[in-house]
Amino acid sequence: MTEEYLNLENHQVAFPELGIKLNADPTAFSIFGFNVQWYGLLITIGMILAIIYCFSQMKRYGIDPDRAIDAVIGGIVGGIVGARLYYVILEWDQYKDNIASIFNLRLGGLAIYGGIIGALLVGGIIAKIRKVKLLPLLDLVGQGFLIGQCVGRWGNFFNQEAFGCNTDSVFGMTGGRIQSWIASSYTSTQCYNNLQVELDPSLPVHPCFLYESLWCLAGFILLAVTARKFRKFDGQIFLMYIAWYGLGRSFIEGLRTDSLVIGSIRVSQALAIVCTVAAVMLLVICGLKVKRMGTDYRLYCETEESKELLRKAEEARLERKSKKSKTEKTASVKEADENKANNETAEADKNEEE
Repeated sequence: MTEEYLNLENHQVAFPELGIKLNADPTAFSIFGFNVQWYGLLITIGMILAIIYCFSQMKRYGIDPDRAIDAVIGGIVGGIVGARLYYVILEWDQYKDNIASIFNLRLGGLAIYGGIIGALLVGGIIAKIRKVKLLPLLDLVGQGFLIGQCVGRWGNFFNQEAFGCNTDSVFGMTGGRIQSWIASSYTSTQCYNNLQVELDPSLPVHPCFLYESLWCLAGFILLAVTARKFRKFDGQIFLMYIAWYGLGRSFIEGLRTDSLVIGSIRVSQALAIVCTVAAVMLLVICGLKVKRMGTDYRLYCETEESKELLRKAEEARLERKSKKSKTEKTASVKEADENKANNETAEADKNEEE
């Protein structure tokens, strides 16, 4: 790596082999003295895009959006809490002397597997209460997760985190905060102490956040196409999500130097492998079972229950629209009558003055 890319400023990021050097300030903007970080902003944007996509597809899966919205909101809250709780538990030494820092999410510290667990737990309970079919909802959630992860991972870029070991790849990156962290903090991490992975601050590192973002984008395209043309049973797309994401994460996590480590095991990598194997097994088992059932099996969106639910939901929507229209019309007529009365009064006063 040439001298140009050594000793970068704190907010500078570079891709030496591509000849790219740019500023990546983790603060997106400030409002009323409060700094809004790119990390949180991009996660929020990812969630919004995921929600927009999922709600646009719900009727295709036989789900009433009005019923599902509570489960989605609950899932988001559960996901954030779960992601933070998972990270804090595994990095307890970092927080035990400053409990208040647990609630500071602006600088990072969210673990995706904790987020998935929290989202499924809370969202699933609310879906049960609201009588929303869980498996078709999960098929949509899996696609939404990939959208959110694809966008949200770029928050790691601005924070200069979630990078890997040294590389001479054309995509190798470096940055002021990356170089500083490697030089001052890396040797005190679990990854170094437990796995003895060497890391040189003067050399580029793998941009693992980029690999995962692109992997999630490819996965979303794959799942969206499969969902439209090859979906055979409810829950299939969600299992494909678990298998696809787990497969990518099992390789990408092996490159990272900030992994949560217990003993000599990278927790997220081990979990990714287990999830991938389990999801593939369930895909095969469920696929064979549905094949044996033949025409006796129908997707939820094809059932009379689903069609009746959506029909009633549409009738309720039209009724609300009609009531709103009547209310607005009544208010408009009332306003017109009042204006007419005021005009007549004004005209009478004018005539009296004359």
